[in-house]
Amino acid sequence: MKTRKLGNQGLTVSELGLGCMGMSEFYGTGDEAESIATIHRALELGVTFLDTADMYGSGANERLVGKAIKDRRDRVILATKFGIERGEDSSFRGINGSPEYVHQACDASLQRLGIDYIDLYYLHRVDPKVPIEDTIGAMAELVQQGKVRYIGLSEAAPATIRRAHAAHPITALQTEYSLWSRDPEDEILPTVRELGIGFVPYSPLGRGFLSGKIASPDDFADDDYRRNMPRFQGENFDKNLQVVERVKEIAAEKGVTPGQLAIAWLLAQGEDIVPIPGTKRRSYLEENVAATDISLTPAECDRIDEAAPKSIAAGNRYPDMSTVNR
Repeated sequence: MKTRKLGNQGLTVSELGLGCMGMSEFYGTGDEAESIATIHRALELGVTFLDTADMYGSGANERLVGKAIKDRRDRVILATKFGIERGEDSSFRGINGSPEYVHQACDASLQRLGIDYIDLYYLHRVDPKVPIEDTIGAMAELVQQGKVRYIGLSEAAPATIRRAHAAHPITALQTEYSLWSRDPEDEILPTVRELGIGFVPYSPLGRGFLSGKIASPDDFADDDYRRNMPRFQGENFDKNLQVVERVKEIAAEKGVTPGQLAIAWLLAQGEDIVPIPGTKRRSYLEENVAATDISLTPAECDRIDEAAPKSIAAGNRYPDMSTVNR
């Protein structure tokens, strides 16, 4: 697999990453053996960029990833995140970007992952109670201590990105971006490109919707988090399904799956973009990886743009949007 550079500080990763969140929570029941096998298969296919966070499964996801890479750490570029606090009962306590918590969270992640350093450490959400310079200053201390190689942000607004980058070089920004979440094109992408920051789209398949495999909200398990998300409810679901149908039509003509077309489109948006589609199954992983071999002509990209233009998706990305783009 080809590689891409994230930021200007020297981090090189596989052009496609693997989001590990769903292996432990949010998208139905997990299967640890299959999840570990999926991570191992990813490495075999050249996907070396793994993404997790301390809040996924209240630490369970980091432990799972750590178990999977225990004997192959040198083959992995590992990213994890902190800042969303959860209780022992998995309840959400809020956002914490205090300098003291930065160090506490990092040490806890290192222990769960069973590693000596984190390749890319993200602030998962910006804490409005703490100046971003204070949070980034503590993250910079982690770099100086050798516990972290590079630092990143997730779901940060342009002004916050600029302030953070002025405090310490930011290597990557992680934000939702896909054919049905194109808001970053307005201000966020221009900002990170001006500053030389890499861009990591999460949910590049619209939380699985762009795969074309979801036909009804009833397709979700009872404990699937998507049941609570506005885009998967009522009239929004039906309207968004129309977008998927248009993407499916273009994909069929090209002889690829809708999900592969969506990933190929993202990869075509710039060499500084590294999508991290999440999956907990080897079959879906292999389908996603095959998208890296798909080339799109300018005419095909234009047609995809027409099928899924900006602001086409019905409904907000989250039930509560107050914690994003701060």
